[in-house]
Amino acid sequence: MEFLSDALSNFTSPMILFFVLGFIATILKSDIEIPDVITKTLAIYFMIAIGLKGGFEISKSGIDENLYSAVFNSLLIGFFVPLIAFLILKFIGRFDSTNSGAIAAHYGSVSVVTFVTAISFLNSKSEPFSGYMVGMMALMESPAIFVSLLLVRIFDSQKIASLKSNTVDLLKESLFNASVVLFFGSLLIGLAVGEKGISVVKPFFIDPFNGVLTLFLLDMGMIAGKRISEFKAVGVFLFFFALIMPLISASLTIGLTNLFGFSTGDSLLFSVLAASASYIAAPAAVRIALPKANPAYYITMSLAITFPFNIILGIPLYYFILNLFR
Repeated sequence: MEFLSDALSNFTSPMILFFVLGFIATILKSDIEIPDVITKTLAIYFMIAIGLKGGFEISKSGIDENLYSAVFNSLLIGFFVPLIAFLILKFIGRFDSTNSGAIAAHYGSVSVVTFVTAISFLNSKSEPFSGYMVGMMALMESPAIFVSLLLVRIFDSQKIASLKSNTVDLLKESLFNASVVLFFGSLLIGLAVGEKGISVVKPFFIDPFNGVLTLFLLDMGMIAGKRISEFKAVGVFLFFFALIMPLISASLTIGLTNLFGFSTGDSLLFSVLAASASYIAAPAAVRIALPKANPAYYITMSLAITFPFNIILGIPLYYFILNLFR
């Protein structure tokens, strides 16, 4: 079966295996350590590299109706995914509005590293995708957070005071956080400089991409391994939610992108973005807006359950499902 072949190929890629190595090393209490400053530097590297390449690709293809359609789909996904997640948590899981909203914000927002891993997967399959998808990723980070917080206000009779008092801080954190600024800024620079400008930085930002991703995933594996101790706090329902919600989000997005006629590469990236869970932008916003929400829930779920599932099995699975309808 093609899915099993893709899953095995994905699992045996150096990037994924280094994630597994980091995870196992932490479980075995190895003293492997990557300094925080290097981790932050790698994250900045990815944001600039992806943005530059995306801007360059847009400069080649130009802005057309497909871009407007992609923006519409991004906003649609950013609205419905957190809504579905919130309703499942609130009425099936019976969680309070605060924790339901906090978790929904994470599952409605996106994971940069999952997106990067999906790009690597598409490159391994020689599957093309549009440069503007970088912009869609940045665009999808913030709407889900606002939708989730709006749902909390609607369903919580006490109207959580912090949602009112911290509105300015929340807007700043959601719209002007490092990832959004760097992605959009780098994309505009890539768009402005074109092929000649990209060739100057290509040896640093384009060619070593997979090698840097390997190092970054090693660190992510170590971080995920450290959350294992909090699995008991997550509980059975949230554990399975963290596995099933990505499948729901990806399936709905596959149907939507097929309806709008997106290419296989773009559809997969949209599906991966919808299925991913944020562990950078959303936690920062939630800490400001919903300080009473339990971090052991949303951090452990997004980073230690959904993230490994997506990069190891989810991406090839979504690709397989996508091709069933082609």
